[in-house]
Amino acid sequence: MTTASVPATGTSKARVGVQRFGTFLSGMIMPNIPALIAWGIFTAFFIAVGWTPVPALATLVGPFIHYLLPILIAYTGGNIIYGVRGGVVASIGTFGAIAGSDYLIAQINADLPADNQLGQVHMFIGAMIMAPICAYSMRWLDSLWEGKIRAGFEMLVNMFSAGIWGFVLAIIGFYPIAWVVNGIMQVLSNAVDWLVSMNLLPLTSIIIEPAKVFFLNNAINHGVLTPLGIQESADTGSSILFLLEANPGPGVGLLLAFTFFGIGAARASAPGAAVIQFFGGIHEVYFPYALMKPMLILALIAGGMTGVTTNMLLGGALRAPAAPGSIFAVIAQVANNSYVAVLLSVVLAATVTFLISWVILRASRKRDLEAMAATDDAFGAAITQTAAAKGKTSAALDGLRSGAATSADGGIEPATMTEREIKNIVFACDAGMGSSAMGASVLRNKIKKAGIEDVTVTNKAIAALDASADLVITQNQLTDRARQKTPGSVHVSVDNFMNSPRYDEVVDLVRAQHEDGTA
Repeated sequence: MTTASVPATGTSKARVGVQRFGTFLSGMIMPNIPALIAWGIFTAFFIAVGWTPVPALATLVGPFIHYLLPILIAYTGGNIIYGVRGGVVASIGTFGAIAGSDYLIAQINADLPADNQLGQVHMFIGAMIMAPICAYSMRWLDSLWEGKIRAGFEMLVNMFSAGIWGFVLAIIGFYPIAWVVNGIMQVLSNAVDWLVSMNLLPLTSIIIEPAKVFFLNNAINHGVLTPLGIQESADTGSSILFLLEANPGPGVGLLLAFTFFGIGAARASAPGAAVIQFFGGIHEVYFPYALMKPMLILALIAGGMTGVTTNMLLGGALRAPAAPGSIFAVIAQVANNSYVAVLLSVVLAATVTFLISWVILRASRKRDLEAMAATDDAFGAAITQTAAAKGKTSAALDGLRSGAATSADGGIEPATMTEREIKNIVFACDAGMGSSAMGASVLRNKIKKAGIEDVTVTNKAIAALDASADLVITQNQLTDRARQKTPGSVHVSVDNFMNSPRYDEVVDLVRAQHEDGTA
């Protein structure tokens, strides 16, 4: 299968680079969200100001966040890069950074009065820095003597090399990394404190809301907001920073506007998308609706700013990250006495986004109806334009994109696709847990109903893709990154994972292979 490429713009390259960075951060954080939730539950129940204070059990809270969570993150990141071996050395190096941070804080506090001493710095950012340093360096060292070890000495060399290099990495973590991360955390904390003191925190929505739509949010959320929020929550019991990105209000407000005032396929699919976004916490489902009419990003920004302002004024905050960003997850993590503020922030954010989206949709309704009359599917056409703007297109897969149904072949042409036997279909997204899991479930049911039994449908993070995937399905903003991971796979772009017509075309393709005897 040939793939035609056009030069990508500098903006597209930068966006893909930030997306890739965000994906790596997300890959370290998301698998460990259950541990963060468990820590939040311990905090909610057992600390002195919790629901049921138990001093003995409260002693778990500090070590949990200071040692366990950073080391879990480090292990996960190292494992992504270099398997268990990478995870082990990353954990060793991160422990060095934790100890180095504690030593530095103790040295500083020795010269400070008792009422002005610094608290512990939790090495979440340190873990995200140490994981790639440790895993990549271990992989490079192993490559130096690969194939050169005498038979019978492999285990001895492997164990001692990892142990000795882990020792070196722990020292590196103790001195330069811990000191650098402490400085970074201090700068970021001061920046957030300044925004709060100047009542400017709502302005962060100007960055966060567009970033979400373009899949750039993970670099901001997991790289900055989550570590800072956890640090603040450990000190004060809660943090507003957990609500800057996770508030489901703006997304559901946008989808409700399409439900009542949209046209065509966008209006038909919006109600189901709203349920999945608000209750399921999969925010990706509303991104295509914003991308088809970029002016709507202004509505999302206004809604996000409204939610942040409400929480600032009324003291709304969460104890731990709400992941996924479902209203249920938000409620589960609400800090004591903050329920009214947090719920009101969601309602007001949704209302403001809905009203501004309504104005924008009504103002362009006539033009949109004319455009829909000229094309079979205005929603699909908008998604096709979005994919084209990324700078790459595949001649063989043009029929897979929304809007391609009007082409002469009517969509997928199986003859162009049967050069690779389709047995392993993989849905891929940033974390491999939310939208991709939903899409995999939908297609798996379609494959089952078609009576096809020897095709597997799974979901993964883009970072975990490998050559075993025969066909990879991604949201079109993520296809370029998936193609870089598995260039030999067939790649399918969809507008959203919920009800794309591409699913039926994939089923037809697989069925055609079976009928032709190629499978």
